[in-house]
Amino acid sequence: MNNQITRLAEIIILSIKKNMLRKAVFSKPADRSLCRAVMSQKTVGGKAILQIEYFHADNKATHRNIPLSELSPELISQMAEGFSQINVITDMGECEYKLSKKASAVLLGADKLDRKLNESQAKQATTASNNREKRYILDGSEPFLFALGVADKNGRVFDKKQSKFRQINRFLELVRDVEDKLPTEKIRICDLCCGKSYLSFAVYHYFANIKKYDVTMTGIDLKPDVTEYCSNVAKGLGFDGLEFICGDINDYQTDTVPSLVISLHACDIATDIVLKKAIEWNADVILSTPCCHHELNHSIDCSALSFITDYSMLRQKLCDAATDALRLKHLEAHGYSTAALELIDPDETPKNIMLRAIRKRISTKIPQPQKRLLTSIFPPRLSCAEMRIWINFIFKGLLYDISQRKKIYTRLPRLRLRQG
Repeated sequence: MNNQITRLAEIIILSIKKNMLRKAVFSKPADRSLCRAVMSQKTVGGKAILQIEYFHADNKATHRNIPLSELSPELISQMAEGFSQINVITDMGECEYKLSKKASAVLLGADKLDRKLNESQAKQATTASNNREKRYILDGSEPFLFALGVADKNGRVFDKKQSKFRQINRFLELVRDVEDKLPTEKIRICDLCCGKSYLSFAVYHYFANIKKYDVTMTGIDLKPDVTEYCSNVAKGLGFDGLEFICGDINDYQTDTVPSLVISLHACDIATDIVLKKAIEWNADVILSTPCCHHELNHSIDCSALSFITDYSMLRQKLCDAATDALRLKHLEAHGYSTAALELIDPDETPKNIMLRAIRKRISTKIPQPQKRLLTSIFPPRLSCAEMRIWINFIFKGLLYDISQRKKIYTRLPRLRLRQG
């Protein structure tokens, strides 16, 4: 057996014992039916295991779980013999194994990594609970991440794509949180204003490959070059249930309404169009992250708020918060429970508010005053432009009624009649 392979297997075993193995990527297999394999530590049923995920040429993935008690250098060496390149990534560093066409093997970085792993013993004993690598739903080795340029073929996420990788994983965590509100086994999903479709591919992968659901998903965007590119990527990945359509989401019709509607950074009033469409479909769950909020910022005209609106930065923050809050109230008026959540660290992007709406299974009676307020905020059948005009009336109505110490909901309907 190859001595370098044996040495590599010993390092992998050591990193596992220290609980420091992030992953080991096995690539350039001799078996052409395989693309690569990824080894990582997992916990299944409360027990720590070593999981090996094999990615096959037919775009399928299989798993092999090995209890840590059965691990040995011989077992790992036997598995590694069929691959010409192996990258081991740990908390203490990395090493790389390469086998040339002339069967000459080289192991790079092994001595340094071995030394660091051994020296970390005392530190590991006291910091293990606080120094664990965050366990993401995706680990970077997924084929669609390579196809979209987020990671290389060995599963290493590119430095410039780290924030996007974290964003994708965070979005999937939010999807997982509402999973119990969605159908099981078979699901219909729409990504409206999908853009480059990172989330489309991630959500499809999550339900189709991780949860093993029967998934049909549609991404819709106005840019023909983007939808054509995404369609080709989906076809190349074998994502048969994922399609992309170029068109206006206002005009899109589907025989099977989606249970889940998602949207990431739909610009300005495009978010309102997304929410309107999702409400029409009576979607079970809506996850939408707004982008820019120009409409209200450009049109707000309220002298009582001039102490804020006279300052452009504060004016923008006010309009951002007011627009999203009114969107959530609009969803509540249509029978959804709502929340505003943080999608990702604001240091990475200021556009980090996720609007989440979950359709209530049991009809909850809204008190009449509150119902009148909600329906007056967003009266039925308003266009997006009319909706923005109405927001201005709301500002004036709210402030007027507060100053007069009158009930808010008694003022707003009269505003509508007078202005309509």
